[in-house]
Amino acid sequence: MANPDPYSNFNFKVEIDGIPTAAFSEVGIPESTIEAIDYRDGTDFHIRKLPGLRKFSNLTLRRGITTSNELFDWHKSAGPQQRRNVVVQLLDGQQNPVKRWIMGNVWPVRYTVSPLVAIDGCMVVTETLECAVEQFEAESP
Repeated sequence: MANPDPYSNFNFKVEIDGIPTAAFSEVGIPESTIEAIDYRDGTDFHIRKLPGLRKFSNLTLRRGITTSNELFDWHKSAGPQQRRNVVVQLLDGQQNPVKRWIMGNVWPVRYTVSPLVAIDGCMVVTETLECAVEQFEAESP
């Protein structure tokens, strides 16, 4: 059976609960890791590895800055009541979803704006929101 062609990197959509305009130029999908715990049984000198906690790195969202303050306002008010769900969809050439990453209990931990550089006026000012992720799933529709 032939392997299907990989999908292009530039065609994606981001949905954030409570934020109607969520267009981003770059999305860093969290990394999922499972801690390996060393375990020794009784007097056995061989170490077994057991699965430990599943951890997720942060979600990173970057876009050109706009007049909207939605991302900054979410960061400013971050707390237990401000956790949201985020869905990132990879789209094929016909704009059909081919892969979805679903993140739950997401909340902002860092907000940054790129440096303002007065050189030639061609650089785009970007804002970056980095978010903690508590739940993470991947699925193919």
